[in-house]
Amino acid sequence: MNLGITEVKKGMILKIDNELYSVVKTEFVNPGKGSAFIRTKLKNIVRDSSIERTFKAAEKLESVDLERRKMQYCYADGDQIIFMDVNDYEQIPVSKDYVEDILPFMKEETPVEVAFYNDKPIGVTPPNFAILEVTYAEDGLKGDTTGLALKRVTVETGGEVQVPIFIKQGDTVKIDLRDLSYVERVNK
Repeated sequence: MNLGITEVKKGMILKIDNELYSVVKTEFVNPGKGSAFIRTKLKNIVRDSSIERTFKAAEKLESVDLERRKMQYCYADGDQIIFMDVNDYEQIPVSKDYVEDILPFMKEETPVEVAFYNDKPIGVTPPNFAILEVTYAEDGLKGDTTGLALKRVTVETGGEVQVPIFIKQGDTVKIDLRDLSYVERVNK
């Protein structure tokens, strides 16, 4: 669908030079002299890189609608991850590149949202948090419970994360999957 520059909004998906971009920021500029234009910050969906681009008033942009499906993580198979559609139980392979950094924190049946363009998966949105049990942790120093000192622990899925030193083996922790950081200890 073709759009004029005044119709471009944050969150839209645009096809520019045969690549898909998510609109991160827009600024409409109407100078006293000359024609109006729009400054945008765009994020390449596939390569996860950002660009800034200016479009003139006369330009038409192509908007793209993505199909988003609720799926569950099943297992890793080589360089692909297998997800299952929760509606029809179809299993779909997706490139490991989309979840490589969070894969060590994903349990089987973790719910995700997979974006499709022309029936091809182009992105995976995991949940914001994972709640996992600590399977290995070295003992912390006695008396140091301020939470300022950190140590590395291993969680049940094999991932490693920095946590306060009062966390022990067997504790359950909440991890923010957006930046892979410790959030809090969770009571069972």
